[in-house]
Formats: sequence, structure tokens, C-alpha cells
Amino acid sequence: MDNLENLLVERDGGIATITINRPKVLNALNTLTIEELQRVLLSCRDDESVRVVVITGAGEKSFIAGADINELSVQTPVGGREHAIHGQQVFDLIENLGKPVIAAINGFALGGGCELAMACTMRVAADTARLGQPEINLGIIPGFAGTQRLARLIGRGRALELLLTGEHVTAADAHRLGLVNRVVPAADLMAEARTLASTIAGKAPVAVRYIIDAVNRGLEMPFAESQAYEATLFGLVSTTDDMREGTKAFLEKRKPDFKGK
Repeated sequence: MDNLENLLVERDGGIATITINRPKVLNALNTLTIEELQRVLLSCRDDESVRVVVITGAGEKSFIAGADINELSVQTPVGGREHAIHGQQVFDLIENLGKPVIAAINGFALGGGCELAMACTMRVAADTARLGQPEINLGIIPGFAGTQRLARLIGRGRALELLLTGEHVTAADAHRLGLVNRVVPAADLMAEARTLASTIAGKAPVAVRYIIDAVNRGLEMPFAESQAYEATLFGLVSTTDDMREGTKAFLEKRKPDFKGK
């Protein structure tokens, strides 16, 4: 994870924090930033010592204010499609990392920034944050699966209203809609995100991975098929050392020491 131009990466035990570091352009996502993000995420995925990832933006104004308009303005049909597919692949990596990814939304999360946040496992927002998909105002549509994840998170009608008006919503309204999990004072945002990350980092890693997988894949299956898939994962997790440690610790009335095996 060396030679990063647009990202900062910090480690604190099992928590890796990725900061989009382009505050002069409100942390807009350009091609280089997306490529660097992909590289860091793959490193976090393959590092067993990383239990949880937190993503945030540099500065106080913006999480990610959207895509880089300079790049968007010169897209061709072929180039635009390839750009969208690459972004979707990176955001799919976030969603299916096998480890929780928490978005700490410290300001504007618009366009690609909102799409990135929606790909995360959970979203914690500062009370000053604003979220939205304003692509319609530029004569375009979301390209990083915003139309799909927004509808799945908040429902078809509410998603279409935000997508077709391009309006921003406050953090409080985003929480009411189910777009974010928690809203906290801006000064407490990173502490809240890290506390949540620390709580999950202490859980059994294999069970965490299977829960994320069961939810993500199960939502795309018929209910009976998703139940069968959950049962298969339950059977697999029942073979782990962590399951034996967790049940033993419960019976012995002590805190479990999970190893991810």
C-alpha cells in the first residue's frame, strides 16, 4: 500500500482506516483514486489481521462529493461504459469484501460518494452530512450501481424521487429513510465509527463473513433458496474452532478469544 497519491491508510489493531485524500476537490473520485482504492481493498481483504475497514473523507466538508467532473465531461459512450463497469467492480469489492466496511460520512456524500457509501456494510453519518444522487442535474444517471443499491436500501418510490429530482437529503432524513444506520455529532463521528468497528472486530471473523455473505447473496435469491444457503453456511461455521471457542466461553462465563479459524 505504498506510493498512494489520493488515499491515506492507517492501522489500529484489526481496524484499517482508508481516507479519501483530495480535500481541494471535495474528495471527488477520479480514475486514479478508484484504482488506488481497489488496490488497498484487495490488500485489506487478503490480510487476515484486518478485521474491519473504515472509509472516510479528508477534511470537514466532504466524504466524497461525487465523480471528477473534468473526467466525466469528456467521456465517450465506450469509455463511459468501461468507467462505470470498473467503478461497479470496485464497489462490489467493498460490498463483498468478506469483512465489514463502515462508511464514516463526514460531509457531502453525493453521486459516486453516495454510491460508495451504499456499497459499505454500514453507514455512520455526521449530523452535518448530506447525501444524494444529483447526476440528473448533469444530464446523466448514476453509473456505479446507484440506481440499484438505493432502491434496495430505501425502496423503489423513495429512490426514484431522489434519483429524478437530484435533491440532497440531510443526515437525519437519510436515517429516517434507512439510508444510514446512525447519525452522530460531527465531532464524534470517527470515535463512533471506530467504536462500532472495534465491537465487530472482536467477533468471530468467519461468522462475520458468513453473515455478510448470507445477507448479500440471500437478498438476490428466492426465499426458500436463501434459507437453504443460510443452512449450508450454518453447517460450515459449525466446524470452526471459533464456534467451539464461542460456545465454550459462554458456558464458562468468560469472553471468547476468536482466532478466525
